[in-house]
Amino acid sequence: MVDSWVGSQATTIVSLLPSATEIVYALGLGDRLLGVTHECDFPAEAREKPHLTASSLPSATNAAEIDRHVKASLHAGSSLYALDSSLLERLAPDLIITQELCEVCAVSYEIVARAAKRLRGDPRIVSLEPSSLEDVYANIATVGELTGRGEAARSLVDGLRARAERLAAFVNGRARPRTLVLEWTEPPMSGGHWTPGLVELAGGEPILANPGTDSKALAWGAIATADPDVVIVAPCGFNLTATLAAVDALAKNVPVWPALRAVVARRVYAVDGNAYVNRPGPRLLDTAELFASAMFEEPYGAALADTGALRRL
Repeated sequence: MVDSWVGSQATTIVSLLPSATEIVYALGLGDRLLGVTHECDFPAEAREKPHLTASSLPSATNAAEIDRHVKASLHAGSSLYALDSSLLERLAPDLIITQELCEVCAVSYEIVARAAKRLRGDPRIVSLEPSSLEDVYANIATVGELTGRGEAARSLVDGLRARAERLAAFVNGRARPRTLVLEWTEPPMSGGHWTPGLVELAGGEPILANPGTDSKALAWGAIATADPDVVIVAPCGFNLTATLAAVDALAKNVPVWPALRAVVARRVYAVDGNAYVNRPGPRLLDTAELFASAMFEEPYGAALADTGALRRL
């Protein structure tokens, strides 16, 4: 969603989404970026920008504990993130990029809108709401147009589309493995929004998926009945180390897990979901390449460039 403010291009930017931060840098706008979230860590330069957010959740060590904290906070009507409105006021950006897609993933639009009312001038608030790879392309174009980098945005999207075409050629004619992407483990949750489309682009058949909308909770019985050929575990916000610990917990605590076809055949893969699967930005093509590498047991693209992003279990 873009508000009705039309006119001059934004010269200063605040990003309240890690994916938006990646888009801003990919368009060569890092020098215009005044502030980011505490989770913005790519590219490395983003870590040096002032942080406008912090997590309101207590420390937790595993997926089940995090899930309990999140549900309790949402039930109580509490935000999962704190916004430093005083810092936002001092930075006074022309453009604020935020989201309304997921109250678990980032500071809410309502909190941002309230804080923006205190700013001098007339800042534009843009809410990015991607549910597919095509939506991500459109978001890149939107940020490009708002910042005078329309041509750079078109070039970036053209490059991403070319990579998608090369990936489609790589998997063309191969049998399509039935693939389950777990975006959470306790409870198990299937891939939603853009994730099923990435599985299809990578040559797989997404199962128990929820394309174009929120990830959904699954029953282990349903997973056992579906018995996927490949399981990709990429919990939202987890790096590879945390993901490996989550899979280890499944092996210890879920009775049906050892009998799954994918587990028996050693076709379970851990992916750095925080860096790839859960961020709807330019690196979603990396994600699709990682998926293809897992599904066809042949390193391709991003799996060759980032050997620490994917682990066979």
